[in-house]
Amino acid sequence: MRLLMLGGTEFVGRATVEAALERGWQVTVLNRGRHGTAPGVRALRGDRTAPGGLAALAEGEWDAVVDTWSAAPRAVHETARLLAGRAARYVYVSSCSVYAWAPDPGYDESAPLVEGAAADAERTEYAQDKLGGELAAVGAFGPERSLLVRAGLILGPYENVGRLPWWLGRTARGGPVLAPGPRELPLQYVDVRDLAQWILGAVERELSGPYNLMSPQGHATMSELLDACARVTGGTAELRWTAPEVILGAGIEPWTQLPVWVPPGGDYHAALHGADVSRAVRDGLRCRTVEETVRDTWEWLRGLDGVAPRREDRPPLGLDPAVEAKVLGL
Repeated sequence: MRLLMLGGTEFVGRATVEAALERGWQVTVLNRGRHGTAPGVRALRGDRTAPGGLAALAEGEWDAVVDTWSAAPRAVHETARLLAGRAARYVYVSSCSVYAWAPDPGYDESAPLVEGAAADAERTEYAQDKLGGELAAVGAFGPERSLLVRAGLILGPYENVGRLPWWLGRTARGGPVLAPGPRELPLQYVDVRDLAQWILGAVERELSGPYNLMSPQGHATMSELLDACARVTGGTAELRWTAPEVILGAGIEPWTQLPVWVPPGGDYHAALHGADVSRAVRDGLRCRTVEETVRDTWEWLRGLDGVAPRREDRPPLGLDPAVEAKVLGL
C-alpha cells in the first residue's frame, strides 16, 4: 500500500507513519520540515498555508491520504481537490466536536452536527473547522472514497497537547496530589497507536463514512488512570480523592486545569466520555490497557528528559501548585 501522510512528524501523524512502516507500506510525507521524519519515508516539503505550498504533490499516486489538519478547512479543500484523481481514499482525522452541543449520552454517528461549517472556509472555531474539513474531503472524494475519523480524547506517546504528560509530571513530583473524583468516573479515550492501527486497517478494508473513534465507554476509570500514573512514576505520589463539588467550588476548570477530567452527570462528560463507538468496534477497533498507555508514555517522556512537545495553538494545561495545596488544606 502507498500512503501519503500530510504532516507525519507529531502525535497522530507520527504514530500513523510508524504503524504504516511496520506493515511494510510505502510512505510519503508532506510537511514543512520543522521536525525530523521517520527513517524509511519519502519526505516532501510544503506549507499548506502558503501560495504554491502543494507544489510537491503535483505528481504521484497513492492508495490513501491521511490528513489531520485542524485549522482553516480551505487547506483540506485544496489538498483533496488536487489529489482526487490520484489517490484512492482520503482519510480525514476529525473530532467528536463536530456534533451539535450538547450531544445526547450515547450519541452515535447520526447525531446532529454543528452549523456554520464550509469546506473552503478560513479558520473560525475548532468544531466548524473540523466539520469543514470533513465536507472538503467528502466533496472532493465522494462519500464512498472518504473516511471521517471522529476522534475523542487521544492519549499516548508523542502527545503534543499535554494532558497525560501533565499527570505523569505531577505524580512524578510526588507528595499529596489532588485527584478529581469520583474514583469510578468512567473515561473514554483512544491510545494514539490504536487509532493509527484502526485507520490503516480501515484503509485496507476500504471503509468509508463517519466513525466515532475512541475506546468503549468505561474502558478505564479516573482511578485506573491516576493509579497507573502514580505507579509508573515511582509510587511517591499520594492521591487524595476529592469530590467534584469541592473542586468546582474552588474555581478549578475541568479538562484544562485538571486534564482529562470533567465532572459526572453533565453535558461535558456525555460529550467527551459518552459516545457510542460500536461501529468502530465492529470494524476492528481494539484498545490496549490504560496501564500500557501510561507506561509507554512515561518511557517516551523519560527519553525526552521529561519535556514533552506542545502545540502552539493549544492552551497550557495543569493546576497551579498553590491552588492544589489550598484545596487540599496543606
